[in-house]
Amino acid sequence: MKRELELNPNKVVAFLGKPAREFTKADIVRYITENDVRMVNFMYPAGDGRLKTLNFVINNAAYLDAILSCGERVDGSSLFPFIEAGSSDLYVVPRFSTAFLDPFAEIPTLTMLCSFFNKDGEPLASAPRYTLLKACAAFEEVTGMQFEAMGELEYYVIAEEEALFPATDQRGYHESAPYAKFNEFRTECMAYIAQAGGQIKYGHSEVGNFSYDGLTYEQNEIEFLPVAAPDAADQLVIAKWIIRNLAYRYGFDVTFAPKITAGKAGSGLHIHMRIMKDGKNMMLQDGLLSPVARKAIAGMMELAPSITAFGNTNPTSYFRLVPHQEAPTNICWGDRNRSVLVRVPLGWAAKSDMCRIANPLEGDSHYDTSQKQTVEMRSPDGSADVYELIAGLAVACRYGFELDNALDIAERTYVNVNIHLKENEDKLKGLAQLPDSCAASADCLERQRAIFESRGVFSPAMIDGIIKSLRSFDDRTLRSDIGNDREQMLALVHKYFHCG
Repeated sequence: MKRELELNPNKVVAFLGKPAREFTKADIVRYITENDVRMVNFMYPAGDGRLKTLNFVINNAAYLDAILSCGERVDGSSLFPFIEAGSSDLYVVPRFSTAFLDPFAEIPTLTMLCSFFNKDGEPLASAPRYTLLKACAAFEEVTGMQFEAMGELEYYVIAEEEALFPATDQRGYHESAPYAKFNEFRTECMAYIAQAGGQIKYGHSEVGNFSYDGLTYEQNEIEFLPVAAPDAADQLVIAKWIIRNLAYRYGFDVTFAPKITAGKAGSGLHIHMRIMKDGKNMMLQDGLLSPVARKAIAGMMELAPSITAFGNTNPTSYFRLVPHQEAPTNICWGDRNRSVLVRVPLGWAAKSDMCRIANPLEGDSHYDTSQKQTVEMRSPDGSADVYELIAGLAVACRYGFELDNALDIAERTYVNVNIHLKENEDKLKGLAQLPDSCAASADCLERQRAIFESRGVFSPAMIDGIIKSLRSFDDRTLRSDIGNDREQMLALVHKYFHCG
């Protein structure tokens, strides 16, 4: 507990001297009172995946107690497409564990994320975060283990082109200044995200780096640490909100869109997962990928066609999921292999003490590196509703434990070669393909919807809404229709530039 609090950048955690998960209403009132906080913000994700904001001025202590205890009414029909205007009132109630000091507010403001409740005071069945909570509960009920996740948040920063130290086209991976122009912007974003409770692993510049029409386009990434899946989703939506706000302050444009322009690397939203029991990572056994991990992977292999319905939600998503663009197209998995759908990253399974080798003055570190092993789903992108996406992945991983032949499926879909190379064409022919459009993803979700609705995780209304939204794009032949037409591609990219 002590080490959890040491160096913690969240100002509310530092002041109260306790982890955020233990915050009470009395703690929130104390922080507000003793730090001269004058405003409270409620924030909550809507059907478009963006955070919405409700502002409160603190009139007096009684009013503060009222909003913290009761929450407030909102118009659900303006937030979610599946709610009718005739019965649209919803409650939003703050979750004290999410409290952070708003880094952009001139007036001292405490912000909290909220949960949705219906007219009867019950959690809204189709609310994205509640769906994720149900998915995690069902996973634990079936497996006796906990589902954790983390995201790799990729985005482009766009600003006026600078003549000095020009970047090398499509060679921006881990580039340093001055060739990378927005490292300081990224680190400032990271500092604010950490202050808001985000558990960040690291940040760096990414592959995409080019100039066009007098503008510099630079791809960046902020990657998080594995935490309970609902917290992982919370951190991603807050991070997007922070990155966009800081970009606006500096006069930059930012996009999380899956496709940026023809022939350039698009942005994904890779999701890493691990499965825990009694604080121990169950992804390894005797230094090798465990049967637990292989069963979870098998579930993702089976449900991969419909996971795109949650993770790839506009037509430009499917211009990223094409061969030779650093994004998967085939349903398979492998070790340290970026041509596959589910990757098993390098996991510190080596027996050597690398810290001691690099630093001869150090003794044995005795660090439990098994905690670091994850598996990574590489198809999703920034258009995703992160709550629905991670809920879908939790369902898929659980489904692997419900299959009698899960380990056979894992064996059959494993590849240890680059499937896009010509000499591996035969292997490629034997693999199933991801959907190539929103319409095709909707069809896949329709066929597999019973699995996502089982155990009451996804409500039928939510699945109906997702299918309807995907089919509304009418993009079944869009990839072939546009082909290599750059102007049509740019018009499509512009239309969905600020998705998610």
